[in-house]
Amino acid sequence: MEDRESFSKSKSMELPRKVVIGHDALLEVVEVCEDLKFGKTTLIVVDDNTKKIAGDAVAELLGDGGFTVHDVVIKEADMKSIGEVGSVAEEVGADFLMGVGGGRPIDVAKCASTNAKLPFVSVPTAASHDGIVSSRASIKSNSGRESIVAQSPMAVVMDTYVISRAPHKLLAAGCGDIISNSTAVKDWLLARNLKNEYYSSYAASLADMTAQILIERAESIKPKLEESAWFVAKALVSSGVAMSIAGTSRPASGSEHKISHALDNITKTPGLHGEQCGIGTIMMMYLHGGDWERIRNALLIVGAPTTSRGMGIPEEDMIEALTKAHEIKKERYTILGDEGLTRDAAENLARTTRVF
Repeated sequence: MEDRESFSKSKSMELPRKVVIGHDALLEVVEVCEDLKFGKTTLIVVDDNTKKIAGDAVAELLGDGGFTVHDVVIKEADMKSIGEVGSVAEEVGADFLMGVGGGRPIDVAKCASTNAKLPFVSVPTAASHDGIVSSRASIKSNSGRESIVAQSPMAVVMDTYVISRAPHKLLAAGCGDIISNSTAVKDWLLARNLKNEYYSSYAASLADMTAQILIERAESIKPKLEESAWFVAKALVSSGVAMSIAGTSRPASGSEHKISHALDNITKTPGLHGEQCGIGTIMMMYLHGGDWERIRNALLIVGAPTTSRGMGIPEEDMIEALTKAHEIKKERYTILGDEGLTRDAAENLARTTRVF
């Protein structure tokens, strides 16, 4: 028999074991936690707003279901909050953590549970970004916001009624985050071709398909419509799964995310993450030679801003972000290259794509 080199490739994927999406999904939280056999003591992470929206309801449901429930209210997603949550979890003997809310409670619970080596359940009250199902967390630091690696949730419970009641700008921001997959995968392919970076065609295809379906169905995304919340929630899960398959955020984070992170560090009044990524996608699709006007139109239809002014960000801050974005995660090669954009190129790009 002909000698052949043995196949030695291996891959580890971290995926949620249970995802529940739909009307009154909160009512299934007890069954979800029982099925996963985490234990009977939980610590719920909330902020002042999400405690009222869903945190207290989840605590009551779990308490009635025989769980011992503690909660901790955070103000910001930063290292201090992560440390405090970890200390409380140890003090009460938590078997698992639960983040109920938007980005901040979920990101803090995600990081604290990772540090404590405890399971984590994500219960989003808004569908504003794909961090609700991913293994990344956006944490505030002295230099701005950083995207750090954490564990994926073991379970996700997304109540579409609760999500549909959130301000529509949050749902529109979620659409922007999903649509940004369309340039992220182009950047990833470019890095494979020019830098021989690892690339997963399965993950890239799933991420891009999710973006294209949302763009095609943008007109169905309407305020206070539970079906819209259902559609966006499923798309965010799909995007999170693509990242889990890839083992990296590459399928959903490219040059457009670098722009968003640069804005977080530069401007005093950043927009929502998904809003910034959406506008970044318009400009980066132009650089890729793609149909940037299709991206812009989709964002307009779902109600997301398409201009710097629409986010309340000064034009000067946007120009600075465009010139400095390539310095974010330098190891991640994108259409911005190693040198980035000059000031003139940045301003011309923003004006050509009608961001100014």
